[in-house]
Amino acid sequence: MYRRQFMVFGLAATMAAALLGTPTLAADESIIVQSTTSTQNSGLFNELLPKFEKDTGIKANVVAVGTGQAIKNAQNCDGDVLFVHSKPDEVKFVENGHGLKRHDVMYNDFVIVGPKSDLAGVSGMKDVSAALKKIAEASAPFASRGDNSGTHKAELRLWQDAGVDPTQASGTWYRETGSGMGATLNAAAGMGAYALADRGTWISFKNKADMDIVVEGDDKLFNQYGVIAVNPAKCPSVKADAARKFVDWVISPEGQKAIADYKIEGEQLFFPNAGKGQS
Repeated sequence: MYRRQFMVFGLAATMAAALLGTPTLAADESIIVQSTTSTQNSGLFNELLPKFEKDTGIKANVVAVGTGQAIKNAQNCDGDVLFVHSKPDEVKFVENGHGLKRHDVMYNDFVIVGPKSDLAGVSGMKDVSAALKKIAEASAPFASRGDNSGTHKAELRLWQDAGVDPTQASGTWYRETGSGMGATLNAAAGMGAYALADRGTWISFKNKADMDIVVEGDDKLFNQYGVIAVNPAKCPSVKADAARKFVDWVISPEGQKAIADYKIEGEQLFFPNAGKGQS
């Protein structure tokens, strides 16, 4: 579906450019990257992709959805590259033959944000399991993405580690938005709720209202991103050469520097680590 849409858009753009006499990229010099809302909402791709296009001549069109949906889209051959943050699912994607080699790209961390009034009294805690238990015991509002994204998967693992099943409280203090990270943070701000967010999206989030980071620093909050070229043996429509160039560029010194250089108000959002733990 996404590939067909981008092909239509690309054809329209090519025709318009031809009429205007402006140069265009060939149709085979564009790829679809199935990725997460966090990489898009944080502004990273706005910084990264123009540099990739300048270096390679390849245009990358991003479909920003939750990790679970991005993986499904890639399995359905609606993409050339997968760039997400749920390593167990990424490894399974490769093991099942849908993707070629998986590479670590970068990391940041998750944080729990919440209102400064801090109904559950968790502000300043470093133990995320203990903090989540306190939130549940206080029946304090918690906004979950509830969308099978990488962040949602990480959140459910953290609740499980805490020995809490928040879904039993669905619709009461536990609110599943079914939305991306930005929309969920907006919902949390509106209802005075806690939420799990990746730090990159939180830094770039403009509607913080009276919210702040209340829990951070636990090793369990580590957030790794990976990149995988879709396997052309499974998806003959994949632009394998261009996809390989994207993967190679992102994990190259140039791509890694571009990731490290991306900052908002002097704060680095992602930390490159290609080659330090790929599988």
